Amino acid sequence: MLDALVIAPHPDDAELGMGGTIALMLSQGMRVGVLDLTDGEPTPLGSPLIRARETAAASDVLGIPWRENLGLPNRSLRATLPARAALAAVIRRTRPRWLFSPHWVDAHPDHLATTKLVDAARFWAKLTKCDLPGEPWHPARVYHYPCVHLKVLAKPAFIVDITPTWTLKAQSIACYASQFPTSAPSPTVPERVEASASWWGAMIGVAHGEPFTSREPIGLRGFGDLF
Repeated sequence: MLDALVIAPHPDDAELGMGGTIALMLSQGMRVGVLDLTDGEPTPLGSPLIRARETAAASDVLGIPWRENLGLPNRSLRATLPARAALAAVIRRTRPRWLFSPHWVDAHPDHLATTKLVDAARFWAKLTKCDLPGEPWHPARVYHYPCVHLKVLAKPAFIVDITPTWTLKAQSIACYASQFPTSAPSPTVPERVEASASWWGAMIGVAHGEPFTSREPIGLRGFGDLF
């Protein structure tokens, strides 16, 4: 059903980490969905209702046709067996070719738990003779996007040119006004994201880029798309 399933610990992580790539894939006719694991609350200026409205607005900006929330607990997210089963069930239902999750080194415990959970659920999703709903499915690849809490400079496996969709990414981030108020001291999170996108873009000779890492080999059938 989906070409790519982006799994985010909280609403806004997908936009921050790979909003430009999501918009680019959708513009190229790919089927992309986002699964937020928690509602991201509590936060100082947010609420579940506010975050839901902001998420819907950001999804509209990027044109995301499928987005759900798994309803796991924010701040205490763990890669438990029930959580693994719930995520594996979504993978079997959406049948994505690729999974995207946060980088496996991060300062935020919820982000670390998300990546562990994705790896485990990917394996469980292919099991037969189990009580999971749906038919077995095994996504071919897992790619990792950086989150704003990442404090290491991870060497990417590839960088996506998001110059054509940078404006959409910036607009989607701006939808989360409760998380990124304009009154915040500089550099704000949106400013940091723009600086990062400019840096990674410069590494491949374009205006804006988004880096991705992989713990598995990446295969090529040709060199036509490399630059």
